[in-house]
Amino acid sequence: MTDIDLARIAGGTVTLHDARRKVRWDVELEPYELGVYAVTEEQLAELLGESARHPRRPAVDVSWLRAVRFCNAASEWEGLDPAYTFEGEDVTWHVDADGYRLPTEAEWEHACRAGSTGPHYGPLAEVAWTSADGLTAPAEVGGRLPNLNGLFDTLGNVWEWCWDLLDPARYADYRVFRGGGFADDAWSVRASTRRGGPPRSHHDDVGFRVARGGFDAEGAAQGWSARADAERADPDGPLPLGWTPLR
Repeated sequence: MTDIDLARIAGGTVTLHDARRKVRWDVELEPYELGVYAVTEEQLAELLGESARHPRRPAVDVSWLRAVRFCNAASEWEGLDPAYTFEGEDVTWHVDADGYRLPTEAEWEHACRAGSTGPHYGPLAEVAWTSADGLTAPAEVGGRLPNLNGLFDTLGNVWEWCWDLLDPARYADYRVFRGGGFADDAWSVRASTRRGGPPRSHHDDVGFRVARGGFDAEGAAQGWSARADAERADPDGPLPLGWTPLR
């Protein structure tokens, strides 16, 4: 399989925001690795034994479930411990595994920002493909300037799946994707913007990039925990206008 280029991301602190609960909190991160580029059509096709029509474009129309299965397949290809086990469509992340995985939201935002505090890590026209470029499909990876972590296209071009649940009290098993895509305007192409979809859903502007890094823990790592997911699934406090929890 074509090598997956990874950048070493130093540990640090990132501030996350839950708009529904109107809360912000800081996450302390240990060092980890993240793909320099989104996974390409070529990399996905090679694992499937297929040919890619556009080898250097990000792979899109990839569901969250397919993305985590790609991570395991890439780990097995390289002799690494797979990060995930499956029971039907229920996925467990073994946080001590050294194999490929999806980044947590905290990791993704920390790596995307690369020390910046504004919505973008550089002038948007120089770092991201957006609706202003008039594209009808993703551009090839690496065509715009990288951020200070050496990562390309974390903003724009394609949204990227993360490990985390979007808002389990309202959206059940929806998973987060981040970063904005080629058809989005500047308001959506920001380091803090959160969207998501069901784990089986796929879209022509959603792809993913892989992470690596194992941690001495169980059920919690890098800003995510199974316990917090369970707590977030139980709505409390005043609800926004028009918001209804799952029944």
